[in-house]
Amino acid sequence: MQVSMASTPGAGAANEDTAHVSPTGVVVLDGLSAPKDLPMGCVHGTPWFVRQLGTNLINLIGDEEVSLREALRRAIAAVNDLHRDTCALDQEAVPASTVVMIRERGHSLDYLVLSDNVLVLDLGTAGIKTIVDKRVEETAAEEMQAALQGPTGTPEHAARVSKLVSAQRHLRNTPGGYWVAATNPTAADEAITGSVELARVRQAALLTDGASRLVDSFGILTWADLLTLLRTEGPAALIARTREAELSDPTGERWPRFKRSDDATAAYVTIWQSGLA
Repeated sequence: MQVSMASTPGAGAANEDTAHVSPTGVVVLDGLSAPKDLPMGCVHGTPWFVRQLGTNLINLIGDEEVSLREALRRAIAAVNDLHRDTCALDQEAVPASTVVMIRERGHSLDYLVLSDNVLVLDLGTAGIKTIVDKRVEETAAEEMQAALQGPTGTPEHAARVSKLVSAQRHLRNTPGGYWVAATNPTAADEAITGSVELARVRQAALLTDGASRLVDSFGILTWADLLTLLRTEGPAALIARTREAELSDPTGERWPRFKRSDDATAAYVTIWQSGLA
């Protein structure tokens, strides 16, 4: 496979996304932001967590005998071992991340999606397939609606976002709630997984929600448009277009959102045997 990617931070001080690539796999993670006024049981923070998780995942999925769910289980357990002596891993307030990854395995392309990262697959005559786990949007509905009310960047808006995150933490990795990669390895069992015939895949995109919003939040592009932009101009151009749109609506009046701009990471993939690379 051939992979190009770009990642830029949003309004926060540090980029909580990360991307990892091997000859046969791609992993993209989006760390869940923790408002500064809420407690955190880990002294290392979210950027450290996503880097450690991503490094473990890209190494584990190199073994074709290990399923993607099993790789995620093992990666979460391995990161737990790195900081269980220094951090309170039994609390709700621990770092967490969404996950999207793909892997070439023989004549198949395996995929896994956990939470609201997006995988876009161009399957040629079969059309474009998107895989995303939207369960987080079905939780804490009242708090979510309040947090989407602008103007963004105000103390009042920040307080509503903190209230939403607090409510979501109670529902994270629980039946009837939503699932992310944090400290519970069994969250891997809730991931969306599948395989497609490798020869059918013309191109693919792995996106954090900060990089997919031109389509799924702003409605400026279609998924086909997004793939065309990635193919012709690259992931950095997609993010630049996203930043332009965000700057045109700084207070979230046209496009309500939790942050003025979010960390954005996009990986664009072509498969050599598909004949497009």
